[in-house]
Amino acid sequence: SYDLKQNYPNPFNPSTTISFSIPKSDFVTLKIFDVSGKEVAELVNKNLTQGSYDVKFDAANLTSGVYFYKLITGDFVSTKKMMLIK
Repeated sequence: SYDLKQNYPNPFNPSTTISFSIPKSDFVTLKIFDVSGKEVAELVNKNLTQGSYDVKFDAANLTSGVYFYKLITGDFVSTKKMMLIK
């Protein structure tokens, strides 16, 4: 099944890992947004095969605060919150 896990570590400084799994091959997008809804990073934007994935996110160029990461596929959308503390 589709699964977007909580990033680890959280809170983080300056990098974290986001894990997710998809049950079938699909076009997958994983984006990071700030608290105002502005996109600040795109980590994945391609076709992936069925399986589990770990994606590193380096936020060294961002300021402390709350950010959201959103996983989008053809059949699934999920958003989770994370905290960057510098």
